[in-house]
Amino acid sequence: MRHTGFISACLAGAVALSACAPKADDSVERAFQDVNVIDESNLNDVMLTVADPNEAVAHFRTTLKGAPDRIDLQRGLAISLVRAKRFTEAVPAWRRTLTLEGASDEDRLGLADALIRTNSWTDAKEVLDSIPPTLETYQRYRLEAVVADANKDWKKADSFYEIATGLTTRPAKVMNNWGYSKLARGDFAAAERLFGEAIRQDQSLFTAKNNLVLARGAQRNYTLPVVPMSQREQAELLHTLALTAVKQGDVKKGESLLRDAVATHPQYFEAAAKALEALENS
Repeated sequence: MRHTGFISACLAGAVALSACAPKADDSVERAFQDVNVIDESNLNDVMLTVADPNEAVAHFRTTLKGAPDRIDLQRGLAISLVRAKRFTEAVPAWRRTLTLEGASDEDRLGLADALIRTNSWTDAKEVLDSIPPTLETYQRYRLEAVVADANKDWKKADSFYEIATGLTTRPAKVMNNWGYSKLARGDFAAAERLFGEAIRQDQSLFTAKNNLVLARGAQRNYTLPVVPMSQREQAELLHTLALTAVKQGDVKKGESLLRDAVATHPQYFEAAAKALEALENS
């Protein structure tokens, strides 16, 4: 009887353990799933920030095949296409994002941005108009300003640019855009001021330095501005200033500036040398 009782107890224990086994396996499986989600999330973040944009595009496209309705993956694909400057492909990717559950007004801004980059101004404005005015972000006002610029609605453009500069801690690029808008309108003094502000915010922004030279040259001021610049940048800015002078009929001044550009560049400055040769032979 004692043996029978012992065997019964063992059998009961075995049944209990076997009943617990699936639960233990389920817990382990869930734990691994959680780890996989964390790993995938980290990988997606890496792809959106430091990875090569084209590699990121390939990653998100491959991952989407297994989960076509996941909005985070579709959004990642759209962002990566913009980073890779594949704007024509980015537009349908953003449109697809907006069809998925969880799409936001920020995603609409992404679509508007891609449309602007493909010069689809009317479509971009329609998308921006569909976003409620309660969304007051730097990105929204920056895009609104660019669209207003394209439509030559200068009053709105100035208002949107001003709001955008107040909504970011890094206003250099939007100031540069605003300055270029003023330059296109012929308001050279205002353009010069804005380019100077942009450079003070970001001394590495060569585009703003080049635009500043254009604004000064348009006023027949052919001296380089006092801003931080490398020797190579100085030569390139002299080249820009020279071409501006020639375009305005100040050919002799242009020749002189081209000689300075060739002499200043740390290497052979082919573009400036060719332009100088063409002027001397004309």
